[in-house]
Amino acid sequence: MKIDELMQGVKTVGISGHIRPDGDCVGSCMGMYLYLSKNYPDTRVDVFLESIPPELEFIKKSDKANKEYTTDVESYDLFIALDCGKDRLGNAEGFFDAAKNTVNIDHHISNPGTGNVNYIVPTASSACELVYTVIDTDKMDEDIAKSLYTGMVTDTGVFKYSSTSPRTMEIAAKLIGYGFDFGSLIDHVFYEKTYLQNQILGRALLESILLMDGKCIVSVVSRQTMDFYGATSNDMDGIVNQMLLTIGVGCSIFMYEEEPMTYRVSLRSDGSVDVSKVAKIFGGGGHMRAAGCTVNGTQHDVINNITKYIQQQL
Repeated sequence: MKIDELMQGVKTVGISGHIRPDGDCVGSCMGMYLYLSKNYPDTRVDVFLESIPPELEFIKKSDKANKEYTTDVESYDLFIALDCGKDRLGNAEGFFDAAKNTVNIDHHISNPGTGNVNYIVPTASSACELVYTVIDTDKMDEDIAKSLYTGMVTDTGVFKYSSTSPRTMEIAAKLIGYGFDFGSLIDHVFYEKTYLQNQILGRALLESILLMDGKCIVSVVSRQTMDFYGATSNDMDGIVNQMLLTIGVGCSIFMYEEEPMTYRVSLRSDGSVDVSKVAKIFGGGGHMRAAGCTVNGTQHDVINNITKYIQQQL
């Protein structure tokens, strides 16, 4: 599939990704937005995304993302759903349903394809990798390359996850060929933290516990702790990854309280546990080594319910 083949006669395009957008969602959506805006200047292109994490605001024109999900377009000629099926578009799902033509580009195996045109490749590392394959690379520029590289870096754990293939590395090599400082980009997106984020990370590590003979590590940040530090959900990024780097640990579980008795759960694995299967049981999803879900109950109930499925695999 090539996106340019679908642009004939198109005057309005809508683009959106999943709720709680991560690096791959933002990178793929903004990469597609930049590509279409650059090469089809007479076409109206709108991108709809919830609040973009601060570390991703360096992506060019990220401030153009419509966070209010308001538009005067009754029916887009083309609507593109990236990194998810239409059921995870949140407030943009209505725009997708009303569009004259729809495209769904995703790499999640759980997505059956929800567009008129579907490009679902579960073996791909990221939605950004797929966007690279559907655009005309002769019409790219440095800003598009940076956006796509950002998503590939975040969804592969800096090319460490098993989804990283030789094709992934070939595409990454071509993207950094545009000349941007990819080392600084990786540091900024993946490793840099604010002082507040380091405080929360320290608290989470200090109060973590080991289970299953040290093969599983768990930590919880309560709503009270978040309020004490003035922390938001964005300040929780990266904690679960750091926990997994504990020697002997094969699976990490990090939870924070979104509201009373409701926990956002992040799961990571070294490959010994398929955490996507665990997350799916609780209505979430993701990949074998990285997944998430939202679970109701006390923190002890949530931990007990999740760890029993992890223990079955271990």
